Amino acid sequence: MTPVLPVLPPLLDVAGTAVFALTGALLAAHLRQSFVTVAFFALVTGVGGGSVRDVLIGVPAFWLASPWVAPVVLAMALAAWFVPVRFWPAKLLEWADALGLATFSALGAAKALALGVAPLPAIVLGVVTGCVGGIIRDVLAGVPSILMRPELYVTAAALSSALCAGALLAGLPQGLALGIAALAGFVLRGAAIVWKIELPAYSRLPVDPD
Repeated sequence: MTPVLPVLPPLLDVAGTAVFALTGALLAAHLRQSFVTVAFFALVTGVGGGSVRDVLIGVPAFWLASPWVAPVVLAMALAAWFVPVRFWPAKLLEWADALGLATFSALGAAKALALGVAPLPAIVLGVVTGCVGGIIRDVLAGVPSILMRPELYVTAAALSSALCAGALLAGLPQGLALGIAALAGFVLRGAAIVWKIELPAYSRLPVDPD
């Protein structure tokens, strides 16, 4: 019998949204965009993955009924706008994105399970939750999406998502399961950032005789 899983505390969704919203706002700020654009980037990055997850599950997007998500997104946009870029560490965007990726992937899988989604689709939805916001951000900014680079990114999201789902189904406490899963994904993504760990590229194309 599939265990009954508790619904996630709303604060966790808000925390994950804040981290991802900051990455979107900082990218727009680095591109010298207006405040409206900075705020829009914060919004679509912060809620993009979770919104797609909720639409696929068939429930209202998590942020529409929350009194906290929109103010938190606005706060991240204001922070990126008013704090000079030179005060943000050079690698903050990458590391904040890594934290958001790992956290949201674990949260996404946990929420999908809590809403009755089967384990394997729940893991996929965890990956969607962690990756889609960042992909939308990069596409809007006109920069190469991390999805099209060989660095470990989706792999880290899959690790967080799968570990969280497995731990919850095994009966671990929710907080412990989320913590272990998010930490594992963050460590893997961090290792990829520091040591440039990449997946092998497809190499079975025919050799050009010229």
